[in-house]
Amino acid sequence: MDGTMRVMVLHAPGQPLREERWPVPRPGPQEVLLRVHACAVCRTDLHLVDGELPRPKLPVVPGHEVVATVVEAGAEVMGLEVGSRVGVPWLGWTCGQCRFCVSGRENLCDYARFTGYQVDGGYAEYTVAHHRFCFPLPASFPDFHAAPLMCAGLIGFRSLRLAGEGERLGLYGFGAAAHVLIQVARYQGRRVFAFTRPGDEAGQHFARELGAVWAGGSDALPPESLDAAILFAPVGALVPEALRAVDKGGVVVCGGIHMSDVPSFPYALLWEERAVRSVANLTRADALDFLVLAPLVPVRTEVRVFPLSAANEALTALREGQVRGAAVLDTRS
Repeated sequence: MDGTMRVMVLHAPGQPLREERWPVPRPGPQEVLLRVHACAVCRTDLHLVDGELPRPKLPVVPGHEVVATVVEAGAEVMGLEVGSRVGVPWLGWTCGQCRFCVSGRENLCDYARFTGYQVDGGYAEYTVAHHRFCFPLPASFPDFHAAPLMCAGLIGFRSLRLAGEGERLGLYGFGAAAHVLIQVARYQGRRVFAFTRPGDEAGQHFARELGAVWAGGSDALPPESLDAAILFAPVGALVPEALRAVDKGGVVVCGGIHMSDVPSFPYALLWEERAVRSVANLTRADALDFLVLAPLVPVRTEVRVFPLSAANEALTALREGQVRGAAVLDTRS
């Protein structure tokens, strides 16, 4: 396909994105050219813009929660046809040969490339993606509501798996990921305790609307001990707070790619077989399993839609906590 496309581009950390016209990219032999319909805005995009992620491709088109249609396929592409609607996540390519890939841990691949960070992403009218990392989307999810599934949903789902089978689950930071994950957790029969910024009554009300049995500030202890806690807020000081909240044998899962420094804390908070662990990226198996589960729950995403040209405004709204659910860019407007 010839011609140009609109893109929102980061040229240097700390600068706003620029709206530009770039040539429509050509897909390689194992890639597909995608017409982007929607791209959700993730907190990782904020970390990218703020310079908190090392060595990004620059200039780069952000965006890794992509909903798109295949318009052209490379000669070696299998399993995707022109006209297929797919989602593209953060993990954009793996080598398939390193010790992590061959042991089922491709999310830790030594040579992985990431969408909207090391390869151009979905803040654009068109993008290219490797065919192995494009996933057919359930038809029951319209474009804007499918977009948050590709990171908020997937990373939340992987975090939940690593949190174990406990019934009492705490979620620290009630944004895009938590508003999806609470629905999955309740479907699995868990009770969810939601933690927001202190004083965020709107966020706490939203959590209770979605079925949280308790909602309060992150500076408070829940009314009973937790079996596990997942931290979506990128605040290292919440790690010892979450350890205080979990019961013996409990686990604290840090679900973000970036977090401020974790302060020192007494060993007593970790003792009695409590654990702290991080989540890195996702695997294709996570994506396939979650996209089967999401329609069964069924997950309902709440979104605030911005035109593509308003990507900076969407990032600001996310930074300031003004988005209920997920922010999504409409790349066709």
